[in-house]
Amino acid sequence: MSQRPSVFGLLPGDGDILTTSEYLQTAETLRVQELVYGRVHVGESPSPRHQDLLLEMAVLLRVFVGQHRLGTIWIAPLDVILDPRRALIVQPDLFFISNKRQDIITDRIWGGPDMVLEVMSPHPRIGDLQERLGWFCTYGVRECWLVHQLTREIEVLQLTNAGILSRRTYRGVERIESTVLPFFGISPEVLTGW
Repeated sequence: MSQRPSVFGLLPGDGDILTTSEYLQTAETLRVQELVYGRVHVGESPSPRHQDLLLEMAVLLRVFVGQHRLGTIWIAPLDVILDPRRALIVQPDLFFISNKRQDIITDRIWGGPDMVLEVMSPHPRIGDLQERLGWFCTYGVRECWLVHQLTREIEVLQLTNAGILSRRTYRGVERIESTVLPFFGISPEVLTGW
């Protein structure tokens, strides 16, 4: 039994050390926080521009996924438990879980989503991008979309357990090509939140 005081119902502080079980007993919150190998990371609130792009992508993807009955779209803050034993819990900006994998959705998300989308901010809120991409590869995420605010580009990365299989950047009227959502096909130009 741990000698630490109970964290049930409390918000952990940035840098606190917790197990996955302890983290899951903390208070519900809308703040950006992740558990990275047992250490709590609390991020700054996103900017209005970040949230505008995220909302626009979420609506477009939600409509597409719903119309085609492909699965579910989720947005942060929602805990994605990549590795409970190693206390690795992330909150991607947006993610898709296919119908075949709906069993990973319970009280939290217990495993890597099929696709994650991160809106890239000029000042990253939590963690290092390369480290995050490594986690996504290791824990079965098949695709990662990076929405770059400053350059108005969307990068689509195909992921495998061995690393990044391919990386393509879409600009202007180029239609996004995705292996996870193959007929989605919008172009960065349609987004108004830039």
